Amino acid sequence: VELIEVNQSNEVVITSKERRFYQSARNQLTITREGIAMKYQIVLHESDEGYSVSCPGLPGCWSQGKTEQEAIENIEDAIREYLAAVHDSLKGADVREIDVAV
Repeated sequence: VELIEVNQSNEVVITSKERRFYQSARNQLTITREGIAMKYQIVLHESDEGYSVSCPGLPGCWSQGKTEQEAIENIEDAIREYLAAVHDSLKGADVREIDVAV
């Protein structure tokens, strides 16, 4: 982590060498010894085959598992992969941030 600051919207902004993370009203940010963790809402659906799970905050991000615990572990991996793909797709782009009141 290179910089931790609080912006004008009282959001915590953390800048690392590769990514910029922030805490918003919907996604909570936690710094642990293992790294930075964000909290996302997930939706679990039980079926005859097990559980399907999605992350409404990340359109198209979903997974499944035979058990609830397996589905949760799988969506954690899916969220990490989703965020990495978004990060990679933005390399070289003119990326800007804006504040939006909700």
